[in-house]
Amino acid sequence: MIRVIAGIYKKRKLLSVSGRSTRPTTDYNREMIFGTYQEFEGKIILDLFAGTGAFGLEALSRGAVWVDFVEFANAAIRTILSNIAILGCGDRCHLYRKRVEAFLKDCGDTYDLIFLDPPYDKNLINPTLRTIFERKLLKPLGLVIVEHSRSEKISEDLTGYIQKQKEGKSCCFTWLAEDPEAI
Repeated sequence: MIRVIAGIYKKRKLLSVSGRSTRPTTDYNREMIFGTYQEFEGKIILDLFAGTGAFGLEALSRGAVWVDFVEFANAAIRTILSNIAILGCGDRCHLYRKRVEAFLKDCGDTYDLIFLDPPYDKNLINPTLRTIFERKLLKPLGLVIVEHSRSEKISEDLTGYIQKQKEGKSCCFTWLAEDPEAI
């Protein structure tokens, strides 16, 4: 079961994607993320490889004004749309049915926070981060939070952006930004 941890939708239950194609961020790991970064009021969020939409929906619950979800898998898209309907927050978000790389190449917006949680061990993290930083998709003081497997490392050419790293029970989290004041 996935639930919203805090904010206006606190304790509301969210649906999971059926099957094993999606690995939702656990409540424990979301609490670790949201305990480290708490500045959601008025923020614009991008949730890449959105899965269930739990990260973006949690951000909305905590005061974010807008979330763009990007997902390509049909089962995940149905789940995100259902979760948006459950919370009644469709006026504060948009779901893009696109592959992440295509979305980022066409994206003309900038974001306060980008959450990146691709399928583990598929070599998606570093190319996605490079595109985010090359296209300057972060607002001033913007931040990228990456959830990744312990075996996946941030590429050496991106280590200058790393602001913080933490290990969860089964994964790692890396916070990256152009500006060290972002976190």
